[in-house]
Amino acid sequence: MNEFQGRLIDIIKDFPKRKIVIVGDAIADRFLYGSISRVSREAPVFILQHEQTETVPGGAANCAVNLASLGAEVQLVSVVGNDEAGTELRNKLQNAGVDTACLTTVEGLRTTTKVRILAGQTHSSRQQVIRIDYEDTPLTDSNARRTILQNLQSRAKEANAVIVSDYNYGVVDQTAVELLREVSSSIPVLVDSRFRLESFVGLTAATPNEDEVEHLLGQSINSSQQLEAVASELKERLGYKALLVTRGANGMMLTETGSAPLHISAIGAAQPVDVTGAGDTVMATFTLALASGASFAEAAHLANYAGGLVVMKRGTASITPQELEHSVLNS
Repeated sequence: MNEFQGRLIDIIKDFPKRKIVIVGDAIADRFLYGSISRVSREAPVFILQHEQTETVPGGAANCAVNLASLGAEVQLVSVVGNDEAGTELRNKLQNAGVDTACLTTVEGLRTTTKVRILAGQTHSSRQQVIRIDYEDTPLTDSNARRTILQNLQSRAKEANAVIVSDYNYGVVDQTAVELLREVSSSIPVLVDSRFRLESFVGLTAATPNEDEVEHLLGQSINSSQQLEAVASELKERLGYKALLVTRGANGMMLTETGSAPLHISAIGAAQPVDVTGAGDTVMATFTLALASGASFAEAAHLANYAGGLVVMKRGTASITPQELEHSVLNS
């Protein structure tokens, strides 16, 4: 074990001492598995023989599970509906060790649910063939919003870091962003926003993928040098200390104030099994490392190891500190 590996292992060992608050959109990810038995006589479509249905936490809830799996004390500030998906999601989170005291049930709200249909021949692996999304309108309940802000304010005071996991379902509004700006003066506040990263100005850092950077700046990225330039431009525009751009098989690129861009090669197999939820694992590890005293570069390396591990697991998955340590020592 070299000095750098030893430093990363020491950071991982500090994970259980950290308390992380995550605020954002909790999603129920449902996976419906089946085998293709025959072609229907009603229409030219396959008939899927149902085998099993599994519901796992997605979105902000998946990030929370990843944090808990890595050993942190985790508090999730979010909302669910008073429905079957909401109840199942809450139970899954509690079983994973996530504090759900600030997961508010809102009457009349439909819990956001994403159903993935995975099909295959009887003795073959299952592949996703379609996804069905059950969504509600963005959150407008004033009482629920008030509760979210109160919970966020009280829990952030005791936290070592805060994560914003935004899927544009309205849990984190501009009032919450203003509160988070105040919080970021004392602890790291990290952002993962699929559609509106520019709404979260003045926080600590974010982990967009390369496609999201292209979309935000309205230009294609054709080289590493161009990526460095546009990522630096986006970081300055957002007022962040750092930006970690994930690049799939091409690894990651970190740009931070006062340092040269850092390119990190991907870890693990060239062909991932499933990238579902991998961004949540990267965000969880990056944030937990920063909360444990890591530099941005050290946190980025650990996030890269974590991402390489989780894409080799099927479905919305998480990793353990032991798996992360093993990857650091053996990659």
